Amino acid sequence: MACAMVPLDEQQVTEAAGPMGKERTLPALHPDRKEERCFVPYKPPPEDSSPAEVEEFLEHGRFITEDLDWLLNLPHDKFWCQVVFDESLQNCLDSYLRHAPRGLDPSSLPSSPAMAEMQRSIHRAVFMTFLRMATHKESKESFITPSVFGEIIYNNFLFDIPKILDLCVLFGKGNSQLLHKMIENIFTQQPCYYGDLDETVPSILQVMDTILAKCGLQCEGAPATEPLKLNSHGRPSAMTMSQQDLVDLVLYLCDSCTTIQAFLDIFPAACSTFHCHSFLNRLASFYEAAVPDLEKAVRKRNFDDKSLQEDLWNRVCHSRRRMVETAHLMLQHTCLQPILEGSENIQMFVEELLQHFTSFLPEKRFLADYDEQFPVADDVSLLQQAFPLIDETRTSYLLQGVADAWDSVGRRRPQARPQQTPSPEGLAIPGAEGGAGAWGGEMGVREPGEGGESPRGAEAARDMPHKGDNGAACTISAGELESLLSHIRDLLPDLGEGFLLACLKQYNYNSELVINYILEDRLHPDLDKLDRAMPRPTKEELPPVLSTRSNVFDDDEFDVFNRDQVDMTRVWKGRRKGESTRELLDNKQHIAELKERYMAYETVVDEVVVTPGEPGATYDLDDYDDEYDDTYDINQVGANDLDGDTDLLNRRPFTIPQVLRQGGKPTVLEEEEGEDEEEDEKDSAVKRDQFVQDPALLRERAEARRAAMQHRKGYRPEPARERDVVGKPKGQGQTTETLLDRRKKEAHKSRGANHNRRAMSDRKRNKGMIPS
Repeated sequence: MACAMVPLDEQQVTEAAGPMGKERTLPALHPDRKEERCFVPYKPPPEDSSPAEVEEFLEHGRFITEDLDWLLNLPHDKFWCQVVFDESLQNCLDSYLRHAPRGLDPSSLPSSPAMAEMQRSIHRAVFMTFLRMATHKESKESFITPSVFGEIIYNNFLFDIPKILDLCVLFGKGNSQLLHKMIENIFTQQPCYYGDLDETVPSILQVMDTILAKCGLQCEGAPATEPLKLNSHGRPSAMTMSQQDLVDLVLYLCDSCTTIQAFLDIFPAACSTFHCHSFLNRLASFYEAAVPDLEKAVRKRNFDDKSLQEDLWNRVCHSRRRMVETAHLMLQHTCLQPILEGSENIQMFVEELLQHFTSFLPEKRFLADYDEQFPVADDVSLLQQAFPLIDETRTSYLLQGVADAWDSVGRRRPQARPQQTPSPEGLAIPGAEGGAGAWGGEMGVREPGEGGESPRGAEAARDMPHKGDNGAACTISAGELESLLSHIRDLLPDLGEGFLLACLKQYNYNSELVINYILEDRLHPDLDKLDRAMPRPTKEELPPVLSTRSNVFDDDEFDVFNRDQVDMTRVWKGRRKGESTRELLDNKQHIAELKERYMAYETVVDEVVVTPGEPGATYDLDDYDDEYDDTYDINQVGANDLDGDTDLLNRRPFTIPQVLRQGGKPTVLEEEEGEDEEEDEKDSAVKRDQFVQDPALLRERAEARRAAMQHRKGYRPEPARERDVVGKPKGQGQTTETLLDRRKKEAHKSRGANHNRRAMSDRKRNKGMIPS
């Protein structure tokens, strides 16, 4: 039994050991007192949620919850023996910190109610386990010496900086007070964790440098890297890297920013450690360099999966918000809080705060986003109330720099929110609770478990990528454009609509920004070159479709688009009324028309003698027609072959088509009637067409070629012998010739008949004989 009012590290217990039940005395914290129990590691909820995987997750989660509930019900000494000496327990807890879904992960909202309930049970059991592990005194009887407690958790790696960061991300929402006491107790009882945190901050800064290096950027204040080689083809960027690298980079950035903000929000005492490493200035420079490049890549790049693009955009916006909140937390706890508490060196903190705001002036994008969530004017007002001796010129310069930052990024500054009145205890700090405000809605990010915040007007419409156009700018409708023009012309009637349209296009159709720049004479240099009375360009009306169409039936007798009257007697459907089929077939008018056309070809003239200058001559002999191809006029190509056929040099006699013949006899017009009878018989003789030769003759020639080839090779064919594959009756034995004939038939039976149809078909198809 443990002694009362004695710390656990000094207690001794007596237990029976061995088969004989002999008692022995052991320290309360001893490995032999650990219970043999295997804690299974955690696995995240499945994404596709198939029945088998859901059942596996529920069974796995039930093992974890039962084991952790058993652990939490152990007495104080047994609990710490199990925690210190059971490695499977530490593996189980570490696996949950690594694989538990974060706020923006798709698996953070399980699809099944049973899975959601099981996830909540595991979440609560793990948190209660860490909470008890971070408590050195549970009651008057159950406690550990604080110094020994610090050594136990530090030497056994029960807590370290990465674990504490993960605890803040996973359990900070809704448990901030308990988690703050828990982490504060850890750092108080073991100051070595401050040294570990001091060594961790450079690693966090290295994360920022790695992200910038992947994007081909470098922020101010970062350590100099090796120069770009001269033979390199180009620096890497978010637009040129692979899609998977871009996804990993955005996930890395989102997880890092969320973790740092959650840790500083839960444990503000760590802000001083970060401040010693100039983390705030590095963060502003990183924001200004990396955020625009990543936003452009997510907007402009083509994604096959639009849901992936929206998820990346939400993560980039979430990262922006967390970085701004981190900067505000550091300014609040290192500068604002000492000023409001009335510390002795208040002037030093005021100077440091103003110095930070002044260093933000070159970072236009970061300053505008910071001022939107945490107005700089409110902080300056607090400084003026807490320290009336502040320099008015310096504050005016600072506020003017904030206004210029809004103008440089081309965004409209939100309406000023009513300032909070000072409370009786002191001055209220706007946004001290770190709430999202309207800026979170403008970013388009909804935290898990929060209510839906709608985007704020034009700011959200501009920042969020539009679906379907891959982030391209969305033009406004014609009605909205006319409304903007009328609104500006009511105030500035002397300006032309063409000039106003150019101004609206330049400033993203923001009428208030256009009016402000025109009145202050701060327009873009390209707009100053334009004529301010320039009218709106007129739109050319397109010609009608009927007048510009082109068709093969244009200007024919049935062209109703160009003719007012059409002979309707030539238009009918089906058979004409009053006309029989016999009359239709007996009508040979078309044959007579064709006969007249073919009769015109009876007169054949070889040469036409044209005298130059003769009346009626249509052309001059000296004229040369460029369009005429006279390449083959002199050379009779293909006519003087070696076959001696002189008939090709003569003109073929004209033959009237069979349809136009009278009496069914062909009529042939001879060119020369005075030729000899032998030449007439020779011309009229029909020559035999030798295009297809006699197959028997072809076979004889092939056999002769085959015999000649065999004779050259010395091949002597075997004497012809009739093959015998039948042989003698069964049981009487077979001769050697019969066995050889059977074997040859078996080996070569696929050469004939239908055994090789597939092979021959493939062969014909490969040679192009069969269309595929």
